[in-house]
Amino acid sequence: MIKKLIKFLTHRIFIVGVLLLIQLLILVLIVSKFEEYGWYFYISFYIIGILAFLKIINGNANPSYKIAWIVPVLTIPIFGTLIYVIFGNKINKKEKLLENKTKLKQTLVQNDDVIKQITDVNFYNQSNYIYNNSGYPIYNNTYTEYLEIGEVYYKRLIEELKKAKKFIFMQYFIIENGKFWGDILDVLKQKASEGLDVRVIYDDMGCIVTLPNRYYEELKKYGIKACSFNKFVPILTAKLNNRDHRKITIIDGDVGITGGINLADEYINEKLRFGHWKDNGILLKGDAVYSLTNIFLNLWDYINKIEDDFNKFKPNIKIKGSGYVQPYDDSPFDSELVSENICLNMINKAKKYVYITTPYLIIDNELETSLCLAAKSGVDVRIITPGIPDKKFVNEVTKAYYNNLINSGVKIYEYTKGFIHAKTFLVDDEISTVGTVNLDYRSLHLHFECGVLLYKTESIKEIKKDISKILEISKQITIDDTKVSLFRSLKRAVLKLFAPLM
Repeated sequence: MIKKLIKFLTHRIFIVGVLLLIQLLILVLIVSKFEEYGWYFYISFYIIGILAFLKIINGNANPSYKIAWIVPVLTIPIFGTLIYVIFGNKINKKEKLLENKTKLKQTLVQNDDVIKQITDVNFYNQSNYIYNNSGYPIYNNTYTEYLEIGEVYYKRLIEELKKAKKFIFMQYFIIENGKFWGDILDVLKQKASEGLDVRVIYDDMGCIVTLPNRYYEELKKYGIKACSFNKFVPILTAKLNNRDHRKITIIDGDVGITGGINLADEYINEKLRFGHWKDNGILLKGDAVYSLTNIFLNLWDYINKIEDDFNKFKPNIKIKGSGYVQPYDDSPFDSELVSENICLNMINKAKKYVYITTPYLIIDNELETSLCLAAKSGVDVRIITPGIPDKKFVNEVTKAYYNNLINSGVKIYEYTKGFIHAKTFLVDDEISTVGTVNLDYRSLHLHFECGVLLYKTESIKEIKKDISKILEISKQITIDDTKVSLFRSLKRAVLKLFAPLM
């Protein structure tokens, strides 16, 4: 018992939590001290609050985000303004990272012969949008393989890692000691001992309770180059919001894997936490892998303050794949909401149906309006969310959106077997995305994300089959299911108001 207590008291998350709490208490004491100056103090904060209000109103942030900040700034001007000053700057610009991103235009050039093959005007425009605003071109010589569950992802990942001859790059939001990561680590150790270039990036906040502090030093003992992104430090700052939520593996530049799956045992149902864990991924072979390699190297070089020659990591194999493939990334350090705009384009251009799987449904007015309008226009819009949530508080916010969506004709389903973590869009049997992007404010506005846009690939058929199976075992939510007590209804309304800040 004493050992457990000592372990808890010396754990990084407890120490950091205490330090953050101390900073909050200091802020309270400072405010209390200045209150002695009476009306001078209140007038000063009133003026600062008005200036903050004008900055919010005139900014280019999403209207929902603006409203969520305006309420505390105007209703509790002292603390509301202080919190806004600390956390309100949601875009934490990093010039070096933005500079690295501009290099993509030189490294990744759109093959005009490929883009000209696309005759569908809507998809042509979608692809152009991604290239112009995210920097990643569309490819045709790429094999795609849909990985419909964590267990399949795990098996295929291990198989491909064992084949590595030159290098292995891995970038994950969460890594946790257990069977999944243990089996991968064994392969990485072996490959590093053989002289391969093995690199690992993990998000420090994502791994704060799953890995020891400075875990990268342990990996370096095995010859594995490793680093953590955005090290979690006990300072109240907006920087805490920007996490690396990507999940990417690249092998020899020829094979790339991404999707919703982190390297922890619940993702492969070795550890049951919220019933059955339903997730997915996409495996690429061929030309399109080079975009995933660029996504990885761009962040690696930024963290380690180096400049790799990206050309050394190009694909070596030539594959004739079906359809078209376009990986992309999204960054909070620019003003372009790439992931959200891709979703909006897919919804707005759908003719027959839009099927969506997401663990969270916490969306802004633009996405909510588009979903409702598509359903009202006769498009079959279906959204699958978890039956057993991983975060009950967040799930309450998700349910706050049900009523309006269902009244507009959107069909909501809950995955009754457990928790669905897959992030998938499927439109009209032709277009799909698989990636790391949740339909929530954090993924769409604050995190580093990535995904793969698919057009007329064979894998789309497998995605359709998988979603059809999920729908068969999911419960459709009716308008009667959304009726709750007055207290719970008010709670959801408040949560929805502040959803952009959560």
